[in-house]
Order: sequence, then structure tokens, then C-alpha cells
Amino acid sequence: MYNHPSISPSADHHSLMTSHSIHGSLLEVTVVSCNNLKDTEWISRQDPYVCVEYGSIRSSTRTCKDGGKNPTFQEKFVYSLVEGLRDLNITVWNSNTLTHDDLIGNGRVPLTKALSQGFDDSSWPLQSKTGRHAGEVRLIMHYSNANKPAKDNAQKPGKGFGPSAPPPYVTGSAPPAYMYAAPPPAASYPPSPYPSYPQNSGVYPYPPPQTAAPYPPHPYPPNPAPYGSHYPPGN
Repeated sequence: MYNHPSISPSADHHSLMTSHSIHGSLLEVTVVSCNNLKDTEWISRQDPYVCVEYGSIRSSTRTCKDGGKNPTFQEKFVYSLVEGLRDLNITVWNSNTLTHDDLIGNGRVPLTKALSQGFDDSSWPLQSKTGRHAGEVRLIMHYSNANKPAKDNAQKPGKGFGPSAPPPYVTGSAPPAYMYAAPPPAASYPPSPYPSYPQNSGVYPYPPPQTAAPYPPHPYPPNPAPYGSHYPPGN
């Protein structure tokens, strides 16, 4: 195959829009297809392929046999980004078997949108070696470390309220304890003019034990009754 001339990379003039460092991060580039390419064949259909260059790294798709003016590739390449290199160089060639490959067109693809938004699906124009329009190439680029908009800071306690106002009540959460006032003290009554009685403690004292009267002692054995006293008088 023909030894294609190398194309020196150039820095993207809009790189200042991406403030974070890209060095060492990965960029995924998918070559989807080409549209309305310049036809370099007079008799048969041309066999295009696409070369992607990033710095000193060069990748090539397969040759789309008989792809003609609208070849399809769907091939993905991954590049390790270098600080200061923020564009790709794209070159489309027609593969020949017996002669040198024919240049169809080339173009430069800036990485500004991909690096700032993380995704870019666009078609990029190509120019022939004479500077004429030579078709378009469609690329899909993914960059996972893109700048993400910062989330709104959480509202600080007390922001938007007066110094003595409590924070807003959130549904589903228990309200602060200090939102409820303490109950008022019990009302005091004037002293009663009547004498107070001792409070009933609920315990009743036992009555004092009663001392039983002593019984006279019984003689033992009992005194015998006189003879004849067991019978009634008159018998």
C-alpha cells in the first residue's frame, strides 16, 4: 500500500473552553460512515477506508469493499489524550491493488464539544487535495471525564430566614423539639381559711391489741358434790 504522508497535529484554538487537564484520560472515537465522497474510480466502485490520527498515533479502519461514495465502517478506537492536542486529523483513501492508493479527502476534527460535554455525534467536511469539497465523515466521540455542571449548593441553615425564625419544616421528619412551648405552670390558689386535714396516706393503722381479762383458775380436780345432790329434792 502507498505510504501516506504524515499530517502534523495542531492544537485546538478553542482549548481554553475546557479548563480541566485531559492528560492521560481516554477518548473513544467511532468511525461510523462517510457520505457523498468524491469518486476516484472511472469504471468500478471505489474501496474507501478511513485513517484517524491523534498526535503520533495513527489508526485505520478496514477497507469497505465496493463502498463507493457512502461506505459504512462502525469501528471504534481509543486514544490516551495528551495536554495540548485537542483535535483529530481524518484522511479518507481509496484502496488500489495495483497502483498507489488515491486520496479522497481529509479534514480536521476539533475535540472541543467532546471534551466539554462528554459526547459528540457529528459529520465533518472533507476537502480534496485541490481544496474542493470531497464529502463528509461521521464520528461519534465519548469522553467520560468531561466537565459536569456543579450541583447547587445545599441551602445553609437559617439562610433566608430571620435570626429568630426556625428552619422550614420538612414533610416526613420530626419537628424540632423547641418548636413546642413548655406548658404553663399550675395556677396557684389562695390559702384556705379552714384548717387543713392531714392527707390520707391510704394506709390504715392497726387497732391496739386488746388485753383479755384473766379467767379464775379452775381447781383440778373439781370439788366433789355432796352425796345425794344429783337427785332432785322430793324424791
